[in-house]
Amino acid sequence: MSLTVTDLRVHYRTPRGEVRALDGVTFTVADGEIMGLAGESGSGKSTLGTSLVRLDGRMRHVGGTVELDGVPLPVADSAAMDRFRFRAVSVIPQYSMSALNPTRKIGKMVAELLASRGERPDRAELERRLALVGLPPDVLGRYPIELSGGMKQRVVMVVSTLLNPSLLIADEVTSALDVSSQKAVAGMLLGLRDEGLVTSMIMVTHDISLVYQIADTIAVMYAGRLAEKAPADVIVTAPRHPYTRLLISSLPEVGVRQAERRLDGIPGTPPSLLDPPEGCRFRDRCPLAFDRCAERPPFAEVAPGHSVACWKAV
Repeated sequence: MSLTVTDLRVHYRTPRGEVRALDGVTFTVADGEIMGLAGESGSGKSTLGTSLVRLDGRMRHVGGTVELDGVPLPVADSAAMDRFRFRAVSVIPQYSMSALNPTRKIGKMVAELLASRGERPDRAELERRLALVGLPPDVLGRYPIELSGGMKQRVVMVVSTLLNPSLLIADEVTSALDVSSQKAVAGMLLGLRDEGLVTSMIMVTHDISLVYQIADTIAVMYAGRLAEKAPADVIVTAPRHPYTRLLISSLPEVGVRQAERRLDGIPGTPPSLLDPPEGCRFRDRCPLAFDRCAERPPFAEVAPGHSVACWKAV
């Protein structure tokens, strides 16, 4: 297994108390696997991705372990994680179009980044990687302001994979792009894996229909916990968790008119993670809830490669 996460718990410190953003998350990502990570805003999906590279100083690692290629990652210690960042695990940040230094030309910025890691730029290899994402070599001589949003996104994709990380975390990388650019960027992420520039990938998104196009598996989060993880086609066609079913049913279908199939949202709102309820956190919104839902369901395998946290599914 490329990545093994066991009982990961991460809190945020706030004036009102600690937000239990991740509360006992366990999963694996195999070599070569692209895992989509989906859920509503505030479900913990971006926190999960960011916690694996430890870039947010507000986080407090409460418990759990992370191993990458059999090596424990010191995700509780930001300074200790520095030698793993960009080499073992890298991230395309959520607002990556704003991540480029506006005072540096792209080539200069790349050279400085590599120098900080004890590496020297290989011009020919850098141009090859730019070509893989559809960018011309003269991009290296431009400032970020001279690039479109989609071009800046692709530059950050190249920069984030310069050192061939084992795990790449792509955090909402298509959210600020138009529909055609979203599809192109998703295809380029797939190409990074296929070209061997990254081994495995976690794509954080709120758009299951987009991640379905490139992911091998999809994991669904709700209120700081995993609700379901399965092969992408299983999640879309045969979900077992009530929350996943409601998410999928809220997606529009091509060629289906509103009069033929009305789209409904999920009633209610997610619970506060300052003081989350005991048991299944979805039970107050779940149409299948019953007495046993007051107990926390295990995240259990119900079929090969398919795990669900629901008493009705186990």
